[in-house]
Amino acid sequence: MQDFELRVPRLLDHAAREHAAREIVSHWADGSETRTNWAGIARDAKKLAQALEKLGITPGDRVATLAMNHHHHLIAWYGTIGMGGVIHTINPRLFDEQLIYIANHAEDRVLMYDKAFQPLVDRLKPHWTSIEQYICFDDGQFESLLAAEDGNYTWIEGGEREPCMLCYTSGTTGHPKGVLYTHRSTLLHAMHAASAAVMTLSARTTMLPIVPLFHAAAWGLCFAAPLAGCKMVFSQVNDAAVLCGLMNRERVTLAGGVPTVWLALFQHIDATGEQPATVEQITVGGSAAPRAMIARFLDMGIQVIHLWGMTETSPVATAATPPPDWDAMSRDAQLDMLQRQGSIPFGIELRVIDDEDREQPRDGLSSGRLQVRGPWIVQRYFGAAEDAVDADNWFDTGDVAVLHPDGTMQITDRAKDVIKSGGEWISSVDLENAAVGCPGVAEAAAIGIAHPKWDERPLLLVVRKPGSTVTPAEITAHLANHVAKWWLPDDILFVDGLPHTATGKLLKTELRARYKDYRCGN
Repeated sequence: MQDFELRVPRLLDHAAREHAAREIVSHWADGSETRTNWAGIARDAKKLAQALEKLGITPGDRVATLAMNHHHHLIAWYGTIGMGGVIHTINPRLFDEQLIYIANHAEDRVLMYDKAFQPLVDRLKPHWTSIEQYICFDDGQFESLLAAEDGNYTWIEGGEREPCMLCYTSGTTGHPKGVLYTHRSTLLHAMHAASAAVMTLSARTTMLPIVPLFHAAAWGLCFAAPLAGCKMVFSQVNDAAVLCGLMNRERVTLAGGVPTVWLALFQHIDATGEQPATVEQITVGGSAAPRAMIARFLDMGIQVIHLWGMTETSPVATAATPPPDWDAMSRDAQLDMLQRQGSIPFGIELRVIDDEDREQPRDGLSSGRLQVRGPWIVQRYFGAAEDAVDADNWFDTGDVAVLHPDGTMQITDRAKDVIKSGGEWISSVDLENAAVGCPGVAEAAAIGIAHPKWDERPLLLVVRKPGSTVTPAEITAHLANHVAKWWLPDDILFVDGLPHTATGKLLKTELRARYKDYRCGN
């Protein structure tokens, strides 16, 4: 059989050859829009590869981006990877200390950025020790760089296990850790993400990645889309009104984003009556989707695909897609299924172990630490001296989960966030999701508070919806219909807002520090 190395540029070559005219649309911050297609992306990526070589970039060098979603950013991915470089997407929402550490640790040589981040670049430039060239994406500089080249370029060839992309975790403690994806792992993940087991992508799909391109490789969407020949729609701004308008004008069929994105969309729908008319499915990841959110999308005729993964898993590992008996299931059973983090596809292996490292049965009841292994799972963090996995390649995710007999997986909490009360575990995630289903509740966070008898008891922090007067008693009554009585929070406090990580997850470490001296019943 013929032996081809699995290299990322083959994805773009395929799209440019077989889906050349499929559009790539960019909506910019100033309201303007740019249209190109897969053939244009391939041409411009080759021009960028030429330009990077003239700047002295060589295979293996890291090229960083500090940018939102647009086709220039997509070109930067493929142009860098195509000339043998490693694209390093930096999250601009991180703290300055983290941004300095990440770029220096990666030894980035070039930084391409949006002009909106010019103040950040100017502030940190003296601290970035390895960056030699700065290129702005949207002030004409990037286009001038491309215009100087002819695009007559042949991609650099090499082994499929060579690196192509570097993503850092957005950990809340310690320095972020780098995960170095290879061409092989990225291509395998793209085939996985496009498959019917995950997103069922095809040339008929019009995709709007709301998840930022700097967040865990945008869930691999920019690699899966050319594989399937999808149309892609990008927005440089994350605004519900803009996004909903784009969905309708461009006839988007699939959109992907974290739960906070969809809560903002619901607020826009409630305020204006405008709905995404052509969207057939949405993907939710980053944190667990509340039951009420899933139910509302189903009521709108939109299929919800619940994704689970992390930077270390490239990032999509599992997906909650409709099972074979979906149409025969009751409404509650459908919602139960979609609240899980999904089925285990080929290529991924999962297991749950207890505190003594004993593997737990797949009975839907026995919880423990979730571990994962497979060909697109991290083995060693970038620059680390030791592997991040055990002798059998199991990577500990830091999540607490159960595995069901039907092969689905359900996250019950982060190991560090679970509330331990009287020797039993209370899932902060389940408590939060139940609370968000209460009318008048916009967002909720549950944390464990020290208790003299029970070790910990739950404190629920709630952000009301605008105009809501929901009371603690009403929330407690709602929760009583969804969780065990002993799970009910000892106190409910209303707050104006909740802290989030750079990727939109609840920042539980800050909440625990803020309320470390709080005693329930105060």
